[in-house]
Amino acid sequence: MGRKSNNKTGKGKKKGGKVMDAAQLARKILNFLDNHFGEEFNSKQIIKKLEIRDGVTKGGVEPILHKLAAAGSVSKSPRNYFSSTKDPEFIEGIVDYVNPRFAYIVADSKFEVEEDILVKEADLKNALDGDRVRIMVYPLKGNSGRVEGKVLEVLERSKDEFVGRVEISPRFAFVVPDFRKMHHDIFVHKGDLGGAEHNQKVVVKMTEWRDGDKNPTGKVTRVLGKAGEHEVEIHSIMAEFGLPFEYPEEVVAEAEEISDQIPKSEIKNRKDFRDITTFTIDPADAKDFDDAISYQKLSNGNYEIGVHIADVTHYVRPKTKLEKEAYDRATSVYLVDRTIPMLPERLSNGLCSLRPNEDKLTFSCVFEMDESGDVLKHWIGRTIIHSDRRFAYEEAQENIDSQSGDFFEELTLLNDLAKKLRKRRFDKGAVNFETVEVKFKLDEKGTPLGLMVKERKDIHKMIEEFMLLANRTVAEFIFDRNKGADTFVYRVHDHPDLERLETFSNFAKKFGHEIKVGEGSRISMALNKLMEEIQGKPEQNVLEQLAIRSMAKAIYTIEPKGHFGLAFKHYTHFTSPIRRYPDMMVHRLLQHYLDGGKSPESETWEEKSRHSSDREKRASDAERASIKYKQVEFMSLAEDKDYQGIVTGVTEWGVFVEISETKCEGMVRVQDMDDDYYEFDEKNMRLIGSKNKKMITLGDNVAVRVVATDIDRRTIDLEFADNESNNKPRKQR
Repeated sequence: MGRKSNNKTGKGKKKGGKVMDAAQLARKILNFLDNHFGEEFNSKQIIKKLEIRDGVTKGGVEPILHKLAAAGSVSKSPRNYFSSTKDPEFIEGIVDYVNPRFAYIVADSKFEVEEDILVKEADLKNALDGDRVRIMVYPLKGNSGRVEGKVLEVLERSKDEFVGRVEISPRFAFVVPDFRKMHHDIFVHKGDLGGAEHNQKVVVKMTEWRDGDKNPTGKVTRVLGKAGEHEVEIHSIMAEFGLPFEYPEEVVAEAEEISDQIPKSEIKNRKDFRDITTFTIDPADAKDFDDAISYQKLSNGNYEIGVHIADVTHYVRPKTKLEKEAYDRATSVYLVDRTIPMLPERLSNGLCSLRPNEDKLTFSCVFEMDESGDVLKHWIGRTIIHSDRRFAYEEAQENIDSQSGDFFEELTLLNDLAKKLRKRRFDKGAVNFETVEVKFKLDEKGTPLGLMVKERKDIHKMIEEFMLLANRTVAEFIFDRNKGADTFVYRVHDHPDLERLETFSNFAKKFGHEIKVGEGSRISMALNKLMEEIQGKPEQNVLEQLAIRSMAKAIYTIEPKGHFGLAFKHYTHFTSPIRRYPDMMVHRLLQHYLDGGKSPESETWEEKSRHSSDREKRASDAERASIKYKQVEFMSLAEDKDYQGIVTGVTEWGVFVEISETKCEGMVRVQDMDDDYYEFDEKNMRLIGSKNKKMITLGDNVAVRVVATDIDRRTIDLEFADNESNNKPRKQR
């Protein structure tokens, strides 16, 4: 609604609006009709919409409309209704539903739209977050100062199933979705509750949403159980992200039918490494060992290092049920308390897993290296191995540190070579992101008893370095065959956007860290310097996470581009086919080329790459959601005291704070900050008190206390500890 006029008239005169001349009025009418493209208005409606109050201007509306129509500037219907003649822009894109009042439409790249288009809730036509829509873009910017539009059609729903809590009244029921970007409760008829009881968690499928209805209608498809219970909440996360609960029976049956015997004819076609020292190094609780390292000293004084990867595609053949299921899942998912594997256990923990003291089929990258860590030559092909030892990371590190135990000499030499490879990589511009990972200690019921920060030691970096070497070597081998013309699946990481990097640089300054934003290797050097400076400091986790967010996202594609973060000209994923479908694609294409095959058509492989990138994002989001759930639960049980924290985000509605002790993030809501009225300074990302002039900005060290936790929404509500007037008892949901 437009702003009412504040003009005052003289004593005894009626209040009225300011008289506009004909040109002003014509412009105002044109702007109004252009921003309501597709709608018709008569003169009375236009007067009301434009809030014209003075009689002179009111009387001028009708004649001006007819003049505009005669000039072709507006269209007139036989009923004397007027509409815009401007051609709006029609685009397609994805809905980003920000809050209950509006959403942004992120246009498809082919439309070359400079900024996201704002669409008000009334114009969304029941579109939801993530939906693909067709919209009409208004010719002129709206009152928001942004380009605005209107949804014409929902082309594709991103999801029609939601997880939520059932609320049952005497006559009807609603499901209140957990998903924070779903701003509509879902109406459920009593007969469609599927046995769900009040306050239980359920999966509800939207069945209808008629135009004009405030809420969609749905049907409960799965009752998860009592809200707040560990198993129920984890299942809620799985359902929310569309993760599978079990394998189809026919997929399991197909896996069980695969023989565990290796035919002699198969061994003849492979290079035999069974007599060469080989071992695996994995987390202590791992069961799927998909990589092993072999070592032997050559007669010329050099070293032969083999990186051996489970030969999954030997067992999972194209056009099988196993293949279809692996493609659909595309990745294993690691939630806070469980793994949802890409392949059935028969394969992931059995046939394909490189278990010790068993002959195993592998696809290998074998390097001849000198003492300086230089690769003198390499060989790629299918092999058979026999692992001599299964190490947990901690065991292998202990053997290096103590210089004793199984294979300590081999482990030490491999570690020395890896350090040289690592140094060389950083010298060439690789970025050293050592992110802080939090792991929860859970009891038998899943209740968090404590948390620990995972420590990355030399042994972790050693394995990583040899896997990177193998991945890079395979990518460069295929690229160099035909100057990148051969279809292949690459792992690509684009250069960071300089504007986003500038924003991050300004944020880092709040902590006293200077980052000089340049290009290429200079960016890498500046980021690495920062990573060294913040090691062990309270702001480490915050700055590492924000630095990663300022980077481009790594994706799978057939485009032979480079990997900025690793400073590799070409890179792929070859080393984890048990848990990543792209690695299976790489194995198939690699063998096809080793057999002398011609380059296949590329479109199918690009489509599979996009699917894999999408599934990777889904897995990452689900993993974060499970961690956030445990963080909320942990803080609901934590000691009721003041905590030190760092301001990690400032918005018009609240301040995000990461608690340093627990690495858990919560929000102090502006509406609860009753010591003053705070205004949001968007440019400087800060809140300023209108009376006390107190500033709250990114990077501030603050003391907070927990006032509420909400398991459903996975949120932690905080208040500033010095705000004594707002010291409330803690609430839980």
